Amino acid sequence: MTRFPARAPGPDPAARVALTDTLRRRLGEPGTPGSLDVLRATADALLPAVPADVWCAVLLDPSTLLDTGGLHEHGFPHSVMPRLFEIEHADQEGVDNIRALARRSAAASLLSTSTGGRVADSVYYRDVLRPVGMADELRILLRDGARTWGLLVLCRAADARPFTAADTALAAAVSAPATTALRRSLLLTGIDRDDVPDAAGLLVVDDGMGVRLATATAERWLALVQEAHPAPGRRLPYAVGALVHQARTVPPGTQVRSRAITVTGHWVTLSAWREAPGGGAGGPAPGASAVGADEGLTYVSLAPSHPRELTAIVLDAYGLTPREREVAQQVLLGRSTAEMSARLHIAEYTVQDHLRKVFDKAGVRSRRDFSGELFQRCYLPRLEDPPLTKDGRMRDEEGPGSGAGSGSGDGS
Repeated sequence: MTRFPARAPGPDPAARVALTDTLRRRLGEPGTPGSLDVLRATADALLPAVPADVWCAVLLDPSTLLDTGGLHEHGFPHSVMPRLFEIEHADQEGVDNIRALARRSAAASLLSTSTGGRVADSVYYRDVLRPVGMADELRILLRDGARTWGLLVLCRAADARPFTAADTALAAAVSAPATTALRRSLLLTGIDRDDVPDAAGLLVVDDGMGVRLATATAERWLALVQEAHPAPGRRLPYAVGALVHQARTVPPGTQVRSRAITVTGHWVTLSAWREAPGGGAGGPAPGASAVGADEGLTYVSLAPSHPRELTAIVLDAYGLTPREREVAQQVLLGRSTAEMSARLHIAEYTVQDHLRKVFDKAGVRSRRDFSGELFQRCYLPRLEDPPLTKDGRMRDEEGPGSGAGSGSGDGS
């Protein structure tokens, strides 16, 4: 067990400072880092200090805690991913399940510590880690307040030096700077104008995660999800896998949703549902009739996120407190200081104090600037008016037959 260098048993303040300085330097390099750039820079800074045999960095929808992309080149083999999603998102089982971690104050958690040294009692260890030769797992939340934006997962094999409390403390040090950079990346890349599909796409998968139907627009959306994978060949993004497994836990016809930012900076909303046996409530969407109605199928819609969804995400990404968010929403509704005071039951000078903090976090100086910022980020990209298809969807500028606007029956 000497494959990784030994570390002092207790916290090392100097090492923490050196690590966070290295990370901030990487994150501060010229250019506008995207979400995957932030995750990769964080991993590049952390792994030399806290090595791992298997690791991944995952983007999360802060509202649902479902996977929405990330780096998986050095992650778990695909063979264990279906069971991992079942435990993580369907059963929501285990002491270090992402939802349990999100309720704790600590930024990092080690499975062997959480189980009191009895990792064999963990279903996650038995069904995911042990089958691939891993002995322990360290998880680091990228969290700001009540919102969790990402997760780093580091695993070590049975023949490696075990993780220590010092490793956990050191890993936790990257959480704050990485979270700040990740939130910032969502804001800075949120109004990119690259060509993206503008209509909803439909995907149908069976219980073995095999693709039974995929419309052209769905294929285009899938190609834009921010994920890096280890193996060549077609494979659904883990963002879709996590959503599909959650859809299997709710009644037929009930939709589950997550939102992901794409490589172009646009947001996509993924919705998944199961149809009732025989095609009852929540039956297949248009275009899916050729797929067997008696099979265990999950339908996934991929569509541009509505501006009202993006406004909530952007307010979260600014790192506003719950009260600051309430004030920000009042600003967007055009209410005066006196009206805000009456509605929120706080003094007018308190409203002004909250406004100053909101403007400071958003990098603006006035209510008009703040409203304009949200308008540009969430609504302005939708106001361009390219030619429409006969069914009312925006036409692909390259012309018929080239993708989203080609009338390929992608509506869901």
